[in-house]
Amino acid sequence: MTTPAVNTVAWFEVASDDPDSVQRFYGELFGWRFRVDEESAAGGIDYRILSYPDDDEPRGGVFGTRGQFPGHAVFTILVEDVAATCEKVEALGGKVLHKVLGNTSGPDFAYLHDTSGNAFGIFAEAGA
Repeated sequence: MTTPAVNTVAWFEVASDDPDSVQRFYGELFGWRFRVDEESAAGGIDYRILSYPDDDEPRGGVFGTRGQFPGHAVFTILVEDVAATCEKVEALGGKVLHKVLGNTSGPDFAYLHDTSGNAFGIFAEAGA
């Protein structure tokens, strides 16, 4: 995968307690293709990587929430440091909803709210 620039939208995620339906919907609507993310699956997480037609680059994912999180569709921004960015979000009046650091089945990431309550995500490349 081509590495996007830091502080740019680099990924998007659609989450649902019915990921099969979501996968079928977007697959039939846009021709998106899906594959199981093996690292996430090894950690017990249902995450499916999506690619666009005629493009094998991963572009986003479908997260099977198993009812543990609300459904959502969010854009995700690549950052240098998830913990530091979470601190800055809170200092600017935003909110950290969920943060995972030291993730063994993928990159560090967080779900956040901006000052208007809009959800978005951040992540740092593994090992960053």
